[in-house]
Amino acid sequence: MSKNSLFDFSYLKYKLNNGLDVILYQDKNLPTVAVNIWYRVGSANETKGKTGFAHLFEHMMFQGSKHIPKEGHFRYVQEAGGTLNGSTSHDRTNYYESLPSNYLELALWLESDRMGFLLPALTQEKLDNQKEVVMNERRQRYENQPYGLSWEILFSNLYSEDHPYHWPTIGWMKDIEKFELEDVKNFFQKYYAPNNASLVIGGNFEIEEAKELVQKYFNEIPSGEEINPIISPEQKLNKSKVITHEDNVQLSRIYLAWHTVKIFEEDDRAIDLLSEILSGGKNSRLNKLLVFDKQIAQDVTAFQYSGKLGGSFIIISTAKPNVNIEDLKNEIFSEIERFVVEGITDEEFLKTKNQIKSSFIYSLQKLNNVVDYLNYYNFHVNEPNYFQSDLNRLEKVTKEDVINVAKKYLTKNFIQLNIIPKK
Repeated sequence: MSKNSLFDFSYLKYKLNNGLDVILYQDKNLPTVAVNIWYRVGSANETKGKTGFAHLFEHMMFQGSKHIPKEGHFRYVQEAGGTLNGSTSHDRTNYYESLPSNYLELALWLESDRMGFLLPALTQEKLDNQKEVVMNERRQRYENQPYGLSWEILFSNLYSEDHPYHWPTIGWMKDIEKFELEDVKNFFQKYYAPNNASLVIGGNFEIEEAKELVQKYFNEIPSGEEINPIISPEQKLNKSKVITHEDNVQLSRIYLAWHTVKIFEEDDRAIDLLSEILSGGKNSRLNKLLVFDKQIAQDVTAFQYSGKLGGSFIIISTAKPNVNIEDLKNEIFSEIERFVVEGITDEEFLKTKNQIKSSFIYSLQKLNNVVDYLNYYNFHVNEPNYFQSDLNRLEKVTKEDVINVAKKYLTKNFIQLNIIPKK
């Protein structure tokens, strides 16, 4: 790739003897360094009856390890003037730190200690403590939050019971209550090993020094067992389904979901464009129709949720007071039908493409986003510097492609979830 390219994030990638992927991206114009590690484990790696383990470890990994006291990760990084966090999805778990550049060794020591030495510090007391934390989080963010159960109701109906996206990332409450120390240890040993992870270092550092530090802190950690790819059943809705859930809410909300394609598959980018055309701004199709012209909705959003094992297109809209949710649904489907029949103007199409591009370019002004993208692309396409290629995928999409994906996916069977106020 040309050095003049706006998206040339040149990197060095290599692998340690234990299987750890290491990606170094140097930018000496910055005063900071970012460390970002992805484990190829998410809620999809769990099994029926034992859900919530991946999310549990998002908590457990901050509870100290053999050489780091409880809450030490937060204390050491924050005292150095840095920030840190972690997140869990269906497909992966990540942890990241951003610090002044002279604290690179601190970040690598912290990450290596919890990768290689978490188990000696994993006690029944810590597990019990974090079980309570996760159960409280589930109560607060899901069960007692307005519309909080919508995602798990939607996905558990969209995906069959034997599909890994059927259960919520946080896990079912009955499974969280039954967490056993031995099960938790076995899950960690299997998935949180260097051969199941990739480490990205970005920002202001010396390449050779970073390589020496990575060797020093990670090379002696033994690799784990080989992880077999998840085989998930193909998903198809034999008929459309309507679910109504009463909740402690003031306004009714409708969720519509269709099966689409997995991430980076053929139609993935065209569906992204479709979602932007439908709801990506005040003048987008659904927003203009429902919120401004008809004034029957408080809000509306549409997006493609793409995962390694499945994809879905989702439309969400909150009804205004005294608006029948079926009227809202009918207007949404009428607009989709109009789009399929009448198509899209050149101006609207170009404007939508430019909105996606500008948002993408803007996100790359932050080092944390760049290093996360490097790990994201490495995870999905085995090429960290896939920025320009990803934009090329967008550029290749035609107006006809967008119309075709609307016709291909949004005319199929769907799940409709109505969240309505409790009587």
